[in-house]
This record gives sequence, structure tokens and C-alpha cells, in this order.
Amino acid sequence: MKVIRDPVHGYIELDQLVLSLIDTPQMQRLRRIQQLGLSNLVYPGANHTRFEHSLGVMHLATTLTSQLDSIEKDQKDEIRAAALLHDVGHGPLSHVTENIIKQYTRQRHEDVKPILRKGEIAEILESHGLDPVNIAAHIKGETSLGKIVNSEIDVDRMDYLVRDAHYTGVAFGLVDHARLIHEMQFYEDNLVVGLGGLKAAESLLVSRFLMHPSVYYHHVSRIAETMFTRAVQDLIDKGTLDPFNLRQMEDARLFEMIRADNGYAGELAKRLDERRLYKRALHVGIDVVGENVLRYRGKVERVENEIAEMVGIDSREILIDIPKRPEIAEMKALVKVDGKMLRLDEASNIVATLENAHQDNWRMGVYTIKEHRDKVRKAAEEFFETKKKTKQFRLTDL
Repeated sequence: MKVIRDPVHGYIELDQLVLSLIDTPQMQRLRRIQQLGLSNLVYPGANHTRFEHSLGVMHLATTLTSQLDSIEKDQKDEIRAAALLHDVGHGPLSHVTENIIKQYTRQRHEDVKPILRKGEIAEILESHGLDPVNIAAHIKGETSLGKIVNSEIDVDRMDYLVRDAHYTGVAFGLVDHARLIHEMQFYEDNLVVGLGGLKAAESLLVSRFLMHPSVYYHHVSRIAETMFTRAVQDLIDKGTLDPFNLRQMEDARLFEMIRADNGYAGELAKRLDERRLYKRALHVGIDVVGENVLRYRGKVERVENEIAEMVGIDSREILIDIPKRPEIAEMKALVKVDGKMLRLDEASNIVATLENAHQDNWRMGVYTIKEHRDKVRKAAEEFFETKKKTKQFRLTDL
């Protein structure tokens, strides 16, 4: 047994199973995958990696399973391995490249069965009597025990909220994960939170609600990540990059390929390196553009071409970012109250009010270079038929 010091959880114990898995190339690659993509352009301290997050998730899974007497030792080992390996399917810059990888491979980062069934990881798991297929199912949350790692309220969320808040320096990631874990149990094959953990569960949702606009969807991060993914797509279109290799690549290697390009991708890389980012021409919510804007999510390049033609500029100088509608999966988490199971939004008035408020955090963006900002804004407003927001006056304005 070895012990390491983690800045978030303190001392974390590593047994021989964990140590052996950590030393595999697939786990070591995660040392070179940024947890928060390009958020360090906003928060300079946000340089933590998927590797340390994976250790944190494993630690929390170990803590939770240690208090569940109904789980056998080999099952606990499976869950600990699943927690440690749950992010080995991430591509460069974590979620930044996920949509591109899914577009070409039809796989998300949770689809790790091909990675676990071969090579060193498979050998280590099998030498400890563990089935890689079972562990892959746990990682996708397809089993009852897998809900510890992947469900509405799981140890993955608990770690990344606290860890991301720690490294960005924001004061929103205050989650009493120790209390939450202490109050979690299996009931009728579901992972549920006891009534004593309700406040801790509420704090997790409030933290995620506050972190969403300030960290995960900060406009500078969205602009930089849109520029980066467009550069990656440009390399794929040119045949310079095989999208099927992305899941084996590291951040630095992909950046190196983008920088080496002599065209559009290289120009975007230079802007990212020098933090000369595109600017917001339009950055508005659903209340301004309406629900129909979501139909353009798969057609952004066509829209960019149309707006560029309206303005009379190169379409590559316009980037459109239309995120999917935000979902709060945690609301479906189950709380055990007086022997009955209730959804979290049924058991908590605070949580129930967050759903509409969370929709207000959604923003779509039209980005362009500084020189074209005003012209692109007017054209984008015309194209998307934006509604004028009602101005609210303060008493001091009257």
C-alpha cells in the first residue's frame, strides 16, 4: 500500500491493483490531458488533468464502497478499477474534442470497452480476477453498482465540482461530499441518498448551477474551444489528421499538428497561442433567439456562410456556437424519505426552482474578429430574427 497527497482529498491510498493500473500507458496519458480544456485562458490555475481527477474519483468510490456491507470484495475492486479508468477514453482537451470523436467513431468517452479488453490493462485486470467487460459496463452506468461511478449523483461529479473549483479559484464548488457519501445506500437496486444527505445533495446542484456559466460555459472558454475544434476539423478535412487516432493523442501532440499547418488551422493556433481570440458579435439566450435556433446546431457552417455573405467577408472569420439545451440530470437522483423514494426535485423546493433558472444560463454565440464585430452582429441579429429584450429600470433611473 502506498499513499499520495492530493490537494483536494488529502492522503489517498493506492493498493497493488491501483498502482499497476496507474502505470499503464493509457492512464499515464491522462497526465497530459487537461481537465477543463482551454479554461486556463480564463483561470490561469486551471491546469489540472484527467489523471488527478481519476485518482480522486477512485478515492471517493473506495470511501463509498467501504461503507456498503452488501457489496463483495471483488465487486468493490471492480468499482474502484472502474472509477480509476473511467476517463481513459477522453481525447485531447477532454470534452473539447468529444463531439468530433463521436462524429467519426460513434463513440463517447465512456465507451471504453475496446481500450479495457486489450493490452496491459486487460492483463492487469484479469490477473486480479476482474472482468474488463464488467468494468466497462460499470463505467457506462449500465449496472446497479456502476451508478456509483456514473449516475445522477455519482463520485465523478463530486470530485470534478470540488476539484474544478479548487483550481479555478471560484467559490462555488462547495460540496459536502463526505456527508453525501455517508448518506448514500442501495435500496431496491437503486443508489439513493438518505434524508440526512438532502442538504448535501442540494449543495451539489447549486454548485453545478453556479459553475456552469462561470467556468464550464464561460464565453472566453467557449470562443477558444470553438476555434480549436474548427482547427481540428480543418486538419481532418485536409487529410492531415485521422480522427480515429484522436483518442490515443495527447493535448500537446494535437496542438503541435495544428501549429504546423500553413493554412486556416495554423492561423487559429497562432491566435490561441497569443490569446488573440475571436470576439462576441452576438451572445444571447433562448429568450432572444427562440427555441427554433436549436435546429441550426448541425448546420452551423451553412449559417456562417450565409452571414458572411451578408457582411461580405470570408466565412472563416465567423464562428457560430449553439450549445445543446442544458440538462440537470441530478434532479432525477432518488432520495429515500420515510421509506419512500422521491426524485430530488420532488423532495427539495430549492432543486425544483433550479431547472428554469438553469435554462437562463444557456447562451448561443456568434464570434468574429474584432474588425468585423459590429457588421456581423447586425447580420446575425437579422438572420436569427432576434427579439429585443425588455429593459428593466432601477428606481434610481426613474
